[in-house]
Amino acid sequence: MAFLPGTRRGLDACASARGTFAVLALDHRQNLRRELHPEAPDATTYDEMVAFKRAVVRALAPFATGTLLDPEIGAAQAIADGSLPGRAGLIVAVEATGYEGPPSARVSRILPDWSVEQAKRMGASAAKLLVYYHPAAASARQQEQLVADVASDCVRLDLPLFVEPLGYDPVTGGKLTGEARRACVVETARRLTRLGATVLKAEFPYDAAVTDQAAWAAACAELDQASAVPWVLLSGGVDDATFARQTAVACGAGASGVLVGRSVWAPAATLPPSDRGAWLAGEGRERLLALARLVDELAKPWRARPDLSGNATSPGEGWYRGY
Repeated sequence: MAFLPGTRRGLDACASARGTFAVLALDHRQNLRRELHPEAPDATTYDEMVAFKRAVVRALAPFATGTLLDPEIGAAQAIADGSLPGRAGLIVAVEATGYEGPPSARVSRILPDWSVEQAKRMGASAAKLLVYYHPAAASARQQEQLVADVASDCVRLDLPLFVEPLGYDPVTGGKLTGEARRACVVETARRLTRLGATVLKAEFPYDAAVTDQAAWAAACAELDQASAVPWVLLSGGVDDATFARQTAVACGAGASGVLVGRSVWAPAATLPPSDRGAWLAGEGRERLLALARLVDELAKPWRARPDLSGNATSPGEGWYRGY
């Protein structure tokens, strides 16, 4: 694996000086509707979502190593009013929210009228692709092709790609639990990270009902071995204390950090807008900083993976001629 200069630069823009990730994740769309109005998600307005995202970004982005936003209600809006600091690493999602097809064979797709090229044009440091995936699902090959196609676009444009697979039961379409979840997360890492992704944004290998930390550590070590690229942990909406424990185990097993969303900012969603800023600047900021400290202490820098060790050499004379 040889990362080109733009890809290396994009990763560094989203990482700490040590090369670890404590990225603020706020690319939520339908989930954000439910967070803002749990009793009536459809009542949530576009303006409410934009205002919330701007408030979270203003309060927390300066303390994250990067920020993940969507193109519909997040990235351009946070850039336009200066909520996102100009020096902040920016990861922009390229997928449409939700999926097509039955719950047991889900098909992700790119947001219509959006692309990797447009994400780069707006100043993204990296792109992110979420795919619903299970190796045994009828849609698995189609989803693999989507990852490969987007990865090819990112290589052509020299932009890092964070791939975020979300597993599900390929028979019932429901959530995976216990050993079924572990097996899916590990095998998914094995298959999808060999299709051109730069970083894997992985689910924790066990659901929150499994509390055996020895099993956690073994599964995360298995995930680390399966992934062909650096990997980070997604929070998946678990509470902040649970996610901190998961982060410590994952980083101890080789993860390069976290992309964290609701575990940090979810309580602010149901507060009155007048109270959000204070909560985010206090409790929200401390949650993020605590994770960042944990990651900086325990995580493996993305450059430290053995398969990347040869990429730090200086480009030779005339390297740009074939770029």
